[in-house]
Amino acid sequence: MSDPTNVNATPDGTGRFATTHWSLVLAAGDTQSPQHREALETLCQKYWYPLYVYLRRRGYDTHRAEDGTQAFFARMLEKHYLHKVEPAPGKFRSFLLTAMKRFLANEYDRAQAQKRGGDRTILSLDFENAEQQYKLEPASDLTPEKLYEKSWALTILDRIMKQLEAELARKGKQRFFEHLRVYLGVDADTIPYGEVAETLGITEGTARVAVHRLRKRCRELLREEIAQTVAGEDQIDDEIRGLFSALSG
Repeated sequence: MSDPTNVNATPDGTGRFATTHWSLVLAAGDTQSPQHREALETLCQKYWYPLYVYLRRRGYDTHRAEDGTQAFFARMLEKHYLHKVEPAPGKFRSFLLTAMKRFLANEYDRAQAQKRGGDRTILSLDFENAEQQYKLEPASDLTPEKLYEKSWALTILDRIMKQLEAELARKGKQRFFEHLRVYLGVDADTIPYGEVAETLGITEGTARVAVHRLRKRCRELLREEIAQTVAGEDQIDDEIRGLFSALSG
């Protein structure tokens, strides 16, 4: 009988993108890399919504924010922006936001004219869902830059939760994840274990061990995710602190 507390992942052969330092950016910028397309899609999925939110908070209406996001990524591909990025100290998301600002100042109108002429769609993005999500944002005084940071942090955490759920589903433990995931977002000791233990048919002690292992795996996935867009090990902790700072802002 398998151990219900053993929620740590094992190699699954799915070919999930390698998590070495700066690997995602390097592969996305190298058109000769066999992982180029996969890396590019991963980067786009991580950052398109934060950039869309940035444009919306800057005052762009829904359609202009959609067009601006699409046009930016189209120009990024055409001009090989990522090929020029050096794995130096600094945050990749800061580079991307700076690139977006320059794009809006210098190239947006021209890119829009080209898009109208060719009617090109570079990415298949769920803008309808994005706008619904944006409308749930509190009417706060967050600047476009601060909201971009917060959206990036939430996107990263959402990706990690989906990875964690998929890992447990492959091991037949999705039911455990559904009931224990609530403990990942708070101090585990603030939520009683008795009810969830009874629901899962385990002891409170077993539930505590399962939560401990789940939180450990969540931290591992977060470090792997962050490592893809920083230049070295010494930057991971700083980037994680930045992530939680963005969430609390």
